[in-house]
Amino acid sequence: MKNLFCLVLLSSLLALPALAQEENGNGRAAWERSVVTLEITRNQYDYLQPWSKRIKSTIKTGLVIQDHQVVTTADEVFDRTLIRVQRNGRGRWWIGDLSWIDYHANLALVTVSDDSFWAGLQPAVLADPTQSDAELQILRWRQGRLEARRAEFNQFTAVEGRLSFATVLQMELSSEIQGAGLGEPLISKSQVQGLIAVQEGNTCTAIPSGVIHSILEARKDGRYRGLGYFDFVWTPAVNPASLAFLGLKGEPRGALVIDVPFTPGVQPVVKARDVILKVDAFDIDTEGDYQDPDYGRLALENLSTRRKWAGDKVTLQVLRDGEIQDIEYRIPKADYKAQLVPDQVFDQDPEYLIVGGLVFQPLSDAFLQSWGPDWKRRSPFRLYYYNTEHPTPERTGLVLLSQVLPDVYNLGYQDLKFLVVDKVNGRTISRLPELREALKQPVSGFHSIEFVQSDSLRRMVLAADELEPATKRVLALYGITKEFVFAPPSIKESGVATSR
Repeated sequence: MKNLFCLVLLSSLLALPALAQEENGNGRAAWERSVVTLEITRNQYDYLQPWSKRIKSTIKTGLVIQDHQVVTTADEVFDRTLIRVQRNGRGRWWIGDLSWIDYHANLALVTVSDDSFWAGLQPAVLADPTQSDAELQILRWRQGRLEARRAEFNQFTAVEGRLSFATVLQMELSSEIQGAGLGEPLISKSQVQGLIAVQEGNTCTAIPSGVIHSILEARKDGRYRGLGYFDFVWTPAVNPASLAFLGLKGEPRGALVIDVPFTPGVQPVVKARDVILKVDAFDIDTEGDYQDPDYGRLALENLSTRRKWAGDKVTLQVLRDGEIQDIEYRIPKADYKAQLVPDQVFDQDPEYLIVGGLVFQPLSDAFLQSWGPDWKRRSPFRLYYYNTEHPTPERTGLVLLSQVLPDVYNLGYQDLKFLVVDKVNGRTISRLPELREALKQPVSGFHSIEFVQSDSLRRMVLAADELEPATKRVLALYGITKEFVFAPPSIKESGVATSR
């Protein structure tokens, strides 16, 4: 009898690893029905030669959610020409359609019209709020197998998004996974806690599931109007003497507004030297932080996107001229084209204008990124400097003489490049169409092109009657088919869009 008992016990112990393996296998199998592979084929433009382009393909990860949708990050989905979707990490590819994309939120939804694609797939559950104390794993398909890599939570932060200047909640993690940052789901047990958006070394940044859930629910209800941002610049009010000088009584608190930049179409209600004491019901401390009930201490900017959308109103309690008062603040929409130097240019061919061999382009970060991953340091300092400037009513954008294609017409000017245009024939220039119109009105038979002060040429003078023949000659010589490419009038901004 004793031997029989020992045999039964030994058999049970030997079975435990098998049972554990089966349980893990079943858990992974469940996620295999929710994680898919995306192949994005898109145009890749050369901003130093804006008339040329090539094709690039990127493999991303998508997550099946409700209503026959696949959610992923918007990164690498811009300028797309084809989307394909694959199940189980191998085999057949289905043609996908982009149903919605928001670059500021860095989120995109893809669907597949073929019903056979969805057979057997299981929508994932997005945790709301995001849980940071759970055992976290990053999932993706690799060589036909679903790879799971452990991740450790570091902190929640409120910083600019991957593709936007708007501040959004981010989740910082540590992981030994390599080559991530393309929409891989971050999971714990049966719920999704986020999508991986960036990886630098062993540090990954994820869009928290709570943020994704709130945006998708607002979109479904028709309440989502894109992300907004606080358009004022503040500094921590850590000097009690400054607060006392401004008339604050009691304990030091609040953030000091130091600038309210001009934003086209927006009437500012916040003033320089205001002290922001509260945003809605949240107290602001001297570091400019508030205590979030779900995610801990965060910068006040997060309150512009914490279940708030562009156009929504918040109540700011401010100290102004020694008095505490409440003001109603409408959150402006995050719009790349509201910037002097746009952060991003998506879903359109690069703009340019060629006249007499002179190549003019808008100054944007997309142009500066031509200097490679370290573009903030390697791009021309005089051009990158404009990222610190804001638009004014007189100048809402910058036009650049990027290069000169040599021709007898521009002899002597052929080495000029990277000069910001100030005026053409006496007209201030902010956009390429304005420059083209100005060239239709020469002064005394000549075109006068003035540049912003620098260590190079300040003015260029060209014969007006020779301009058109020179332009045709240059286009033919360099094999360029179009004299100019402008943004379509319908493209007001590239924040929220649907498939083209």
